[in-house]
Amino acid sequence: MIPELNIALAILFLPLVSFLLLIFFGKRFLNRSGHIATTFLGIDLILAFFLFFSKLATEAVWDITVTWIDFHTMVNNIPLKLDIGIMVDNLTTVMLVVVTLISFLVHVFSLAYMKDDVRYSRYYANLGIFTFSMLGIVVTNNYLLMYVFWELVGLSSYLLIGHWYEKKSASDAAKKAFIVNRVGDLGFFIGIMIVWMQYSTLTFHGIFTAIGSGVLPYDSNAWLTAAGLLIFCGAIGKSAQFPLHVWLPDAMEGPTPVSALIHAATMVAAGVYLVARTFPMLTADALMVIAYFGAVTSFIAATIAIVQNDIKKILAYSTVSQLGYMVMGLGVGAFSAGVMHLVTHAAFKAGLFLASGSVIYAMHRALHHLNDHHTDAQDVRSMGGLKSKMPVTFWTMTMFTLAISGVPLTSGFLSKDEILAGTLAYSHFTGHSLIPIVGFLVAGLTAFYMFRMLILTFMGEHKDAHRFEHIHESPKAIIIPLMVLATFSFFAFFSLNPISASQGWFFEKISYPAVVVPEKLAATPTEEFVEEIHHQHTMAMALSVGVSGLGILIAFITYFWKKISADAFERMLKPLHTFLYRKWFFDELYDATVVAGTVGLARLLAWFDNTIIDGIVNGAAWLTKIVSVISGKFDTLVVDGMVNFTAFFTGMMGQTVQKVQTGKVQTYMIFAIIGFMVLLALYI
Repeated sequence: MIPELNIALAILFLPLVSFLLLIFFGKRFLNRSGHIATTFLGIDLILAFFLFFSKLATEAVWDITVTWIDFHTMVNNIPLKLDIGIMVDNLTTVMLVVVTLISFLVHVFSLAYMKDDVRYSRYYANLGIFTFSMLGIVVTNNYLLMYVFWELVGLSSYLLIGHWYEKKSASDAAKKAFIVNRVGDLGFFIGIMIVWMQYSTLTFHGIFTAIGSGVLPYDSNAWLTAAGLLIFCGAIGKSAQFPLHVWLPDAMEGPTPVSALIHAATMVAAGVYLVARTFPMLTADALMVIAYFGAVTSFIAATIAIVQNDIKKILAYSTVSQLGYMVMGLGVGAFSAGVMHLVTHAAFKAGLFLASGSVIYAMHRALHHLNDHHTDAQDVRSMGGLKSKMPVTFWTMTMFTLAISGVPLTSGFLSKDEILAGTLAYSHFTGHSLIPIVGFLVAGLTAFYMFRMLILTFMGEHKDAHRFEHIHESPKAIIIPLMVLATFSFFAFFSLNPISASQGWFFEKISYPAVVVPEKLAATPTEEFVEEIHHQHTMAMALSVGVSGLGILIAFITYFWKKISADAFERMLKPLHTFLYRKWFFDELYDATVVAGTVGLARLLAWFDNTIIDGIVNGAAWLTKIVSVISGKFDTLVVDGMVNFTAFFTGMMGQTVQKVQTGKVQTYMIFAIIGFMVLLALYI
């Protein structure tokens, strides 16, 4: 086997070893569990970086495939079998670094944040199985193993979100995430089945090669589009796209480091990675649908984030919005930009969550010191003025906020700018102008609500002077990961040109893949589309900086200088504020339709079971009982009567005969003589 593939397998299985070690022997290790798990992830990260630099130095794709099951039959003149294996290309190595880096920093952060948790070793064990599941999605070369690891991610995220399962809101959030994801996974599974039955293989190379040669599912363009969109359903669930986005904000009930892990580079990134990996089989129609799903998702989530007050919920809806951005970028054909935003977002969003965790940690300590059990440690309205008390957290949070807002000299600016240029190019080719309009609008909204959060948390005066005295900077285990992630949020890590990502190494190594679907189904031609993106770059950059700057300005005018009263606007637009604060009433809508419908159906089935089924069963039992009673009477009176009469008659006859059957020879001789005499008399 190629040595690099051995390294990839080691990267995959090290977190699994950590999980097995801690799940079985965690109670023996106690507080050392965190250091053991962190050591495993540290080794994993080193191996991931080694593989990353090794892969970028060569154009080869390392791949190994083995036949797991051979059905010894043919479908469409192709042997039907299940092949599994692993593959390492540029996209794989980038994602390996992203997943292991974020997971490692979350492990380090948790050493201080979770040190007093009652299920400390189990927490780190679950982090291990979660990381293993995500790495499995990244390294596999086929849909079969991807789906297996996909479901493992769902299971491990359920365990992490519900870590504090004694709290009802946490257990409910875990169940909600698990169930909602099953809806998308069902579509994913159906798409996989269509592909397998048509191409007799589930390897990416086999499927894409067959499509490129003109083999379409059921010889239909529509079926190829349908298969791609069904596979995309998996991304709708995992990456929280409309209308299955409702689980992600509720996942905030898990520990804050878990929020960083799930909302940054791992679980939610799985869906975007799936779209990127499936990209060569997506038709132009499928990409258009995907682009609109992303645009709608980004807009809905951005409008909700504007009015939230819980710092983690603001970031949660920001994640949903940014995921929509990534999906929109891939949908319009800006492949490299969409994947790049996945990578850049991983750094600054993980940083935002960990920084919010640092703030919450400090607030909790201050509230605990004052024995205050009523103030919400996550409400930004209870904060303010933390800049002087938590300078490292403030400056790193500022860096992350600048990046997500698309301010120049940050990594977020590079990736956002390219996505927006892609939307303009897509609009030029297809006429779908609504997509770039939504893209630029969301960019402005993002800058506004992120700086609103930053100002309310760190600037101005703290709401309680006595509590303010007890707030201090977080321990080194918490702030060091923040500084690392803030460093990765600079533009230089992706391109030496601060205003153009396309001239950097990322665009060179993670390039627009060859569209292997037949030409009449393909999206706009690659070269022509890329040229149009370059042509639109200046316009996109100017508009992006303009709308982001406007959003930041409005945030400062409203919440820092207070020239505009946010409370007055809230009162004036109360219905709109309520609509957004209640998250467009999606939860209420689903409760009234899907949930109520499911409960109603369950009650109907329960009534049918209790009334009809149980009625039939009970009626059969009653009838059987009556028949049994009649049968019993017949048995007792008739059958037993005949038997008893026969026995009685036999007994009576026996007693009668007993009198003459004495056993004495003399008696028998006398009866014989008497009988002879009677016969003689009768015949004379």
